[in-house]
Amino acid sequence: MIPMLHFATLALATLLAAVAAVVFDWLLLRAAFQLMKPAGERRTLLHTELAHGTIRLVRALAPHR
Repeated sequence: MIPMLHFATLALATLLAAVAAVVFDWLLLRAAFQLMKPAGERRTLLHTELAHGTIRLVRALAPHR
């Protein structure tokens, strides 16, 4: 009975360590991708400029009434 308990404890500890390693690796990967982004990147500015440019283009090409 004791050897089965030791084996179950070892298996559980191994699974817990594997999950912790995957989570830690995922966090480091996300941090690496964050650091690889250009320093001046701004998504909101790009999207608003694109939206305003599209609106101007639609107004310019729309048939006038």
